[in-house]
Amino acid sequence: QWTLESLGLGLLAQYVPDHNDKCAEGSCYPATGDLLIGRAHRLMASSTCGLNGPETYCIVSNMQAGKCFDCDSRETYDEYSYPNSHTIDNVVTTFTPNRLKTWWQSQNGMENVTIQLDLEAEFHFTHLIMTFKTFRPAAMVIERSADYGQSWKVYRYFAFDCSESFPYISQGPVVNVDDIICDSRYSDMEPSTAGEVIFRALDPVFKIPDPYSQRIQNLLRITNLRVRMLKLHTLGDDLLDGGEEVRRKYYYALYDMVVRGNCFCYGHASECAPVRESERGEDGMVHGHCMCKHHTTGLNCEECEEFYQDAPWKPAQGRSTNACKKCECNYHSDECHFDMAVYLSSGNVSGGVCDNCQHNTQGQHCDDCKPFYYQHPNKHLRDPRICRPCDCDPLGSLNDGICDSVTDVLKGLIAGQCRCKPNVEGESCNHCKPGHYGLSEHPLGCLPCSCNPMGTLPGGNPCDTETGRCYCRRLVTGQYCDQCLPQFWGLSNDMDGCRPCDCDLGGALNNDCPPVTGQCVCREHMFGRRCDQMESGYYFASLDHYIYEAEDAAFDPAVKVVPRPLPADRHPTWTGIGFANVPEGGTLRFTIDNVPQSMEYSLLIRYEPQLPDVWEQVMVDVKRTGFPSPSAHCSPPYADQQSASLPPGYRYVVLPRPVCLEKGQTYTVEMLMALYSSNDLHQNPHMLIDSIVLVPAVKDLELFSGSPDRQEAWTMFQKYRCLEQGQSVQKTPMTDICREYIFSASALMHQGAMECQCDPRGSVSLLCDSIGGQCSCRPNVVGKRCDTCSPGTFQLGPSGCRSCECDPMGSLNDFCDTTTGQCPCLPGVYGRQCAHCLHNHWGFPHCQECFCNGHSHHCHPQTGQCLECRDHTTGQHCERCESGYHGNALLSSGEHCRPCMCPDGPGSGRQFADTCYHNPNLRQLVCVCSPGYKGSRCEECMPGYYGNPHVVGGRCHPCQCNGNIHMHDPGSCDSRTGVCLRCLFHTEGHGCQHCRRGYYGDASTQSCQKCMCLPLGTASQSCRDGECECDRVSGQCPCLPGVVGLNCDRCAPNTWNINSKEGCQPCKCHPTHSYSLSCDLLSGQCSCKPGFGGRACGECRELFWGDPEIKCHACDCDPRGIATPQCNKMTGTCVCAEGVSGKRCDSCGRGYVGTFPDCQRCHKCFSEWDLTVNELTNQTQHLVGNVEELKVSGLVSAYQDTVSSLEGGIKELTQIVEDNKAHQTLTHSENLLRQAKYLVLGRSLNRTEQTVGQVSADHTRALDDLNTLSEEAQRLQDSTEDKQAQVLRIKHSNIRGAADSIREYYQQSREAEGRANRATTDPLGPLEKSAGLRRATETTLNAIQGEYELKQKLQAERLDRLNKDLEQEDLSKLSHRVCGGASGPDGCGDCGGLGCEGEDGSPQCGGEDCKGLITQSRESESKAKDLEQDILNSLREVEKLHRMVSDARGRADEARLSAQDVAQKTNQSKAKFQQTNQELRELIQEIRDFLTRGTDLGRIETLADEVLKLKMPTAAGELKDITAEIRQHVANLTSVDDILAESADQARIAEGLLEEAHAVSETAVQLQEEAEEVQAALNESEHAQSAADESLKAAQIDLSYTQQKMASVESETEGSEFKLSNSTQWRLNLESEVRAVRDQTRDTSISADFSQRKTDYISEDTQQTKRALELELEPNFKLLSGLMEQKAVGVFDARERAEQLRQEAKNLLDDTRNKLQKLLELERAFLVNQRTLEERAEVLVGLEKQAEDVLQELSQKISGYSGCL
Repeated sequence: QWTLESLGLGLLAQYVPDHNDKCAEGSCYPATGDLLIGRAHRLMASSTCGLNGPETYCIVSNMQAGKCFDCDSRETYDEYSYPNSHTIDNVVTTFTPNRLKTWWQSQNGMENVTIQLDLEAEFHFTHLIMTFKTFRPAAMVIERSADYGQSWKVYRYFAFDCSESFPYISQGPVVNVDDIICDSRYSDMEPSTAGEVIFRALDPVFKIPDPYSQRIQNLLRITNLRVRMLKLHTLGDDLLDGGEEVRRKYYYALYDMVVRGNCFCYGHASECAPVRESERGEDGMVHGHCMCKHHTTGLNCEECEEFYQDAPWKPAQGRSTNACKKCECNYHSDECHFDMAVYLSSGNVSGGVCDNCQHNTQGQHCDDCKPFYYQHPNKHLRDPRICRPCDCDPLGSLNDGICDSVTDVLKGLIAGQCRCKPNVEGESCNHCKPGHYGLSEHPLGCLPCSCNPMGTLPGGNPCDTETGRCYCRRLVTGQYCDQCLPQFWGLSNDMDGCRPCDCDLGGALNNDCPPVTGQCVCREHMFGRRCDQMESGYYFASLDHYIYEAEDAAFDPAVKVVPRPLPADRHPTWTGIGFANVPEGGTLRFTIDNVPQSMEYSLLIRYEPQLPDVWEQVMVDVKRTGFPSPSAHCSPPYADQQSASLPPGYRYVVLPRPVCLEKGQTYTVEMLMALYSSNDLHQNPHMLIDSIVLVPAVKDLELFSGSPDRQEAWTMFQKYRCLEQGQSVQKTPMTDICREYIFSASALMHQGAMECQCDPRGSVSLLCDSIGGQCSCRPNVVGKRCDTCSPGTFQLGPSGCRSCECDPMGSLNDFCDTTTGQCPCLPGVYGRQCAHCLHNHWGFPHCQECFCNGHSHHCHPQTGQCLECRDHTTGQHCERCESGYHGNALLSSGEHCRPCMCPDGPGSGRQFADTCYHNPNLRQLVCVCSPGYKGSRCEECMPGYYGNPHVVGGRCHPCQCNGNIHMHDPGSCDSRTGVCLRCLFHTEGHGCQHCRRGYYGDASTQSCQKCMCLPLGTASQSCRDGECECDRVSGQCPCLPGVVGLNCDRCAPNTWNINSKEGCQPCKCHPTHSYSLSCDLLSGQCSCKPGFGGRACGECRELFWGDPEIKCHACDCDPRGIATPQCNKMTGTCVCAEGVSGKRCDSCGRGYVGTFPDCQRCHKCFSEWDLTVNELTNQTQHLVGNVEELKVSGLVSAYQDTVSSLEGGIKELTQIVEDNKAHQTLTHSENLLRQAKYLVLGRSLNRTEQTVGQVSADHTRALDDLNTLSEEAQRLQDSTEDKQAQVLRIKHSNIRGAADSIREYYQQSREAEGRANRATTDPLGPLEKSAGLRRATETTLNAIQGEYELKQKLQAERLDRLNKDLEQEDLSKLSHRVCGGASGPDGCGDCGGLGCEGEDGSPQCGGEDCKGLITQSRESESKAKDLEQDILNSLREVEKLHRMVSDARGRADEARLSAQDVAQKTNQSKAKFQQTNQELRELIQEIRDFLTRGTDLGRIETLADEVLKLKMPTAAGELKDITAEIRQHVANLTSVDDILAESADQARIAEGLLEEAHAVSETAVQLQEEAEEVQAALNESEHAQSAADESLKAAQIDLSYTQQKMASVESETEGSEFKLSNSTQWRLNLESEVRAVRDQTRDTSISADFSQRKTDYISEDTQQTKRALELELEPNFKLLSGLMEQKAVGVFDARERAEQLRQEAKNLLDDTRNKLQKLLELERAFLVNQRTLEERAEVLVGLEKQAEDVLQELSQKISGYSGCL
């Protein structure tokens, strides 16, 4: 028996979840880890060096001695005994400090090497990370297996050259998540070590909609993972020499390998265990056996537990656990299995099939009884005695007496009911059925009567019990009731026995049919039993079948056809191609020659009104060719003349009287639009007439006339308004009744069905619609037969009709000729679509002639722009010269376009201007140069461009410097090669394509940023001079071990002490004695659990000592004599104060007297004697030790240190004597002076060289211009001569012209002879002038040559004097001040100096321990960079604080919102609880009142019946409604003392529920108070955040000031270094530059005057050299010294300010951490309260359930009492 108490406990157990179970509320998954940890024995490599003995291998490019090593892998790696072992288990991550000392290495030169991991179970694989010690493989494949190595699938190919290594594999990009491509990112030769290969099974860029799909599972599920390395990276020397020495350099070596994955549990487990108990593994190992939840089992939770097979196994997803469902066997079995067919047939409800059912049960749920048993109706299904044996007579029952096992009214089953034989009945199957006789062992039990059951009357014995005569139905006859009456057929079980033939009156010839088939005799092309169907390709006519279109009628010229295109979104409201526009007085003449049957027809006019008033009078006249014969269907008088009006609100009108028409006759119907309106004076009224229709008067047909049944058919025809089907154009769906009547009428009128006449050109099929015969038309085809193109289309064909597409601007309308498609065009427009102008015209549709200034005859048809302009013209009207030409192209100017000679003209290969113009003021051509060119003829490249424009085909190209040069700087790039020379924005390279060392970013976007590496966390080999180098693309700094971050500025998790400059050290927190593995970043202190202490929590806690693993003892020290409360943590020895001794520090020490703790120091004589005795003891012990040493080493060894010291001193003195520092200093000073001379002189000569070069260039350009002008003049002269020759030829073509020419030539000859005589004899003639000019030129050249040689000699003497002056200058002091050492090549020390060179040939100046300005500037620069790094670190800390505060603010906001929601929900719950409690109190009180008042039994019975009819609801609203109804019924009852006594227990239960509801309400109030506390904490965190923001602003101000100081120091330092480096470089190039200047000076004789002025300038500049040296170097050095001092003070101040800022930031961090800790505590308290509230809510649900049970039991009691008398 189920009790209320047990039911309540079960509900509580069901609704209160286990909050410690992660899988209780949805899917859960094990943690992801490294699958290699603990599986080193399952990792195999096909090749490992040194397995059979030591093998020698070498490092690439270092084959010399000391760079080759041995590999001996016969034993596993051990740091001390086997350090050269490189087996495959070395790649498993161990997080040891010596990580880079261990690796796996293959055999030398072997390329095909495989690494394979064999797992013991099925795992989910996420990604693979491999870190190589050598080059990464040039070709590699990653493969997987999901069947323990039986088959393999490729994950991805990797190759340096995918096309070569894997030619048939796609190279991406990846489109789908499971695409197989070849990747080249991880196969480069760089980096040569520590290169990584990373592969992810699921790329995060793809969104996975169903992670449990078969496709994704096949991608993630693995049992084996294999990496096949196929090709080694080599440097090419293996191709030349395949010897062993070359092979030793090439091998695979792998530092570590990480295979990330997790145990594959389908979301049904949160942790995994080892597959076998013997394989426990090590810490961090990812095990493969799922600890299954949700009633699942198996290695991967891939199946359901035993007896949890009621639903198919599914993986858990999201919040859905998809837990396995327990089988329901009704306590008759504890075994079951799942059947998918059963599950699907149940509608996915239950698929568990119980096995081995007991207690005579069977079935899926053991819910059926076995054969020969049935379910007892009064027993519970779980009762062991539910099945009782059957009690049936075996003679009259079937199946040997099997009875119905269960009662089922719908199936006609009654539990225990016997199933009788076919002719037997009765509860025990013991007598015959009616119509049968003779109960026996016959299989039928009784013999049947001989009557036909279909023709026999039902309800009684069908035949006479004596004679066997049958009792027939009404329409059945015969002795055995087996025949139908005439015109009836189909003997059946109908009420009358047979059915009437019911032949269709139209489709059949009569109403007779065979009695068996009932098939009527059909008309032509009809079929079906009733002849009510038509053959394929035939149809029956609708009532409006005979339509006569107005546009096809004969009409007057005033009538116009108005075509209408078919609407695209609706059915047309007209038939045919459109309408006839008929004006007032217009006439239409319709010809009717296809009347199907002689009878009366209604004449229907269809129209479309155009005016608002009624068209008052339309005259219709039917013209007959003859009169009907006497035997016609109709008789006179005929309604041939009628009139009608057309109202504007309708689309059709029916003439008042029908018209009688004869079959085979031809009629003409004239329709006159007589009068529009007698009141309206509208001018030219008109009406759109669509068509007229003949509608047959079907009432006169046989179908509706004659018998009363047919009269009733006419009534039905009118009732369903079937006649309206033939009136409107737009049809409504035809009802089945109308369809049958119209079908029969059509068959009567046409003697059967009508044949479809679809035009094959315009029809989709030759079959038409069975109703009306409308064919299925192709696009743009209309007509019942689909034989006409719709308006606006033409050319009927297999694809329908084509659209006219008449241009609306160029055509009169949108309709074209249906055959040719020609649209009606406007004047001046042509084309089929009227869409073009005539030839040489434009401006459609207003066409006009083209105007092109005589340079073209064609123009654009729309814009009028001229096309194919000639004579080098262009423009809208060929009105201007094209690019490269100039002139006036207008027709009125008479000029032509001439080429721009910039420099050689278009088509020459040297044309660098797009246009030019003639300057009338300068009377010359001005070129407008293309970008990148300059010069009067655009013959030179502009700065920022390079090339050789002086040759044909040469061009000036932009220097490809990625935008990192100044385009107006002449020296920004090489003008010939294009190499970038002056890169900006911290870039370098031939194309300024790389960021400079110490910078990173994208040089092509000018985004190179300074590397911000923290020196404390960066590898020292990447830092130089205080600056660290990072990856030039990503900015990633090379971090020390344990350091992470882009700038190597923070420790990795579980590490600390970044200030050690050796990387971050592991916290090494005790795994069990500390709360976590993380520690304090500065002190390394771990967070210890109670009872433990020490930095790593491996010791006893404070004031305790001993082994914490065993036991900790309290320090037992006397507090009066200790120096510190903490005793020795290993021995427990106390640390005593001065003068105290003893293990507990409880007695006076040696040298002290008195009673502890009053210990007094002894007299001073004790201390003096004690000191003397101790010294003597030490001396004695030392002498004894010396004696022992002499016994072993001899006498000399005792004085070895003294002898060595004396020898070192002698060597130092000898070296000092040998070194002549004075002589070296003097020599170095001379060299320095010589360098200074060359320096100053070189500067002057450089300027001279530049000037001479400029003069030479100007001269060259002038010569080029002269040559160009000469060539142009020559061309003009040649052209003139040609023209003259042509004129002469024309002139000489006749006699008169030839005679004139002869006379002219004779006169010219006489004049030439006279001039020649005068030139030779005249003293002032040209010959004499030429001779005098030659003599004067020779004299001038001789004078200039002597003067030039004299000036050249003077310049050489001045240069010699300058060299002597410079040699006398002593620059040693300057060298010592700058570099810290003397000058001169022989006196160069460690510090170098002017003229000193290092080992690599570069200038040497300064160094370590040197006191020169160079060293000081470098030290200052280093200090400034360190300070900058410190400030950056402080900034990062401030940024971290800012982020933490922001995060705290975000969490605080979330907590505040959550608290507000909780408070709101709490208030709502409180109100709901109070209301529910109040209603419960009222209900209890009313029940008490009811029980205390008396009532009668009748009213109790009435109430009980109503309560029993009710269905108990589950929703709260329904409970409230029912509660109110109960109250109403209780109010109508009087007191019943017995009910009160029976209900006392229920009343007490209700009171208990009320008390629990009060407790829940109090808990809600407490939760509200806690929410208010959370709100107060959030307000406090906002104040803390405001303070943090103010501190951040102050920090940013200080940081900007410090950065300004640093920038100033850096700029001054760089300037000094630049000047010093330039001085050294000028000295080295001085001699070659002087020789070049002298050679060029000899070649400047043509420009002697210009060279003279330049020589004077050189002399003046030479005299100022010494002064320039003093003015440049001395002030700069003084300024540099002062700046260094000032910047040092500024840097010191900035450092102090940064330190102060750091302290403030640290304080702020501590305060913020405290606030965050408090918030976290409040958040935990909030979560606990929220869970408590949820638990209380669930308890309340249980209480509500109990209340429902109480009410249910109360109802049962009332029902029971209602039967009492």
